[in-house]
Amino acid sequence: PADCAVFQCGGCWAVLGDSLHFCAQEERRVGLLVCSRVTNDVAWKDSLLVGLEGALLGCTYNALSCRSCGLVVGFILYSAPSDLAYLRGLFCFFKDSIFCYLLKNQIIIEASKVNFPAVTLKQ
Repeated sequence: PADCAVFQCGGCWAVLGDSLHFCAQEERRVGLLVCSRVTNDVAWKDSLLVGLEGALLGCTYNALSCRSCGLVVGFILYSAPSDLAYLRGLFCFFKDSIFCYLLKNQIIIEASKVNFPAVTLKQ
């Protein structure tokens, strides 16, 4: 309970997920919070996008958006280079696009300013 948080859309505050389904943080290439499950307020289309530049260069993915306001909040990787392959099929939220409501402190903070306990999917 001390580290529990609710992840909210940076545009409209809709609840997108929570730390009970939190899997990992990825900070090297993109600031991400990675979850195994999300709420019904997260939408994605079946069409795949291809990263042509930046951190997702060479990746194929589905964009995640907030069902309430339409803000793009992350992605689901379909294919990726070996260093990001461990994220395939998971819900990856951009830390810059979401807020965290920390239950213990009862405060809302930008996700980019939160560091969750170390969890790794690579193993």
